[in-house]
Amino acid sequence: MSKHASLTPLKMLLFAFHATNTIILSYLPLYLKYKGLDGTEIGYVLAVGPMASIIAQPFWGYMSDKFKTVKRVIQVCLIGLLVMSVVFFQMDTLLPILTVGAIFYFFVTPIGALGDSLAQRRSHDLGVSFGTIRLWGSIGFAVSSLVIGEILTRAGIQYMIIPYLFFGVLAFIVSFKLVDVKVESDPVKLKDVSLLIKSKPFLIFLFFIMFLSVTHRANDSFIGLYIEQLGGSEGLVGVAWFVGVLTEAIVFATAGYWFRKYHPLVFVIIAGVLYSIRWFIYGSADSPWHIISLQFMHGLTFGTFYLASFNYVSRLVPKLLQSTGHLVFFATFFGVSGIIGSLLGGAMIDSYGGGTLYAAMGGIALVGTILITIYHLLPYGKEAYIHEKSK
Repeated sequence: MSKHASLTPLKMLLFAFHATNTIILSYLPLYLKYKGLDGTEIGYVLAVGPMASIIAQPFWGYMSDKFKTVKRVIQVCLIGLLVMSVVFFQMDTLLPILTVGAIFYFFVTPIGALGDSLAQRRSHDLGVSFGTIRLWGSIGFAVSSLVIGEILTRAGIQYMIIPYLFFGVLAFIVSFKLVDVKVESDPVKLKDVSLLIKSKPFLIFLFFIMFLSVTHRANDSFIGLYIEQLGGSEGLVGVAWFVGVLTEAIVFATAGYWFRKYHPLVFVIIAGVLYSIRWFIYGSADSPWHIISLQFMHGLTFGTFYLASFNYVSRLVPKLLQSTGHLVFFATFFGVSGIIGSLLGGAMIDSYGGGTLYAAMGGIALVGTILITIYHLLPYGKEAYIHEKSK
């Protein structure tokens, strides 16, 4: 197998896993509503995933670095995904859903981060763009959102476990063909992890991007309910995600051409400005088609924001701690931000409606953009970047 052909199983893994992720992200709120939960209770359930990820992301990242394997950790997590999803979808009331959901998410949430970490290392080894590998996750997400949305509109939201298990099994099968990372350094020790905690640029950057990622995660959780509030169906939720993730895939595919020209923080700032504009416009929408027509901004915002942030964090974190650093980044990006976005978003959409929620998100994103701009302009942010490049 040639080096570039060895990327095929990795691309298939990203495709299949993100196809499962679509089903949870896009349709779980509607499924929970079908089960009889209200907006605030749905917010509680959606917050369980990010809460679990705060523990799970660093834990599995540490295990990956310690035992010098990403492949085996991904396989263990996929087994947990398959087993616990079956149990999770049998639950009918809030407390059991929350309890089993925490265990389910403990295995599920690190898979995307570990897959991306493996993709980032493989892209570096082979001299190819990370985005050209990662775009297969976006393609899986887009295809699943469109196809599964149509299936669930016809069959019923209660059957979402079936396509979820299909893609989960596919991901597990292709994981056996993955090429693992080669690590020649000593296994990571707990005292080494303290280097991340002591890195002020790393911590400050994570705090500032939370203002943007909180709004992103709130949208992930409640765009389906908002489209339903505006009169849309499960199928239209799928169309909205398809349009959004299609543009995300285009950004990932082309990032290698334009991403090298500027400091990654410039792209984070651009994404922040676009996030603010996007949320303010969404807040004034009066038809689900208004949301769908503007979903092309998803790729311009999340695609740019994620790639630039991931790139910057990869430069700040020592190579020995790459998996751990990436998963701490994920725990912040999708974990802490997801808890805040889900809890506040659930309460707001329940009490004031989706329009008010999105208007508030626009304001929060604007604050985050200003903070990141200040961080970039001050010598502190620049020195951290220059120092890492010179290593």
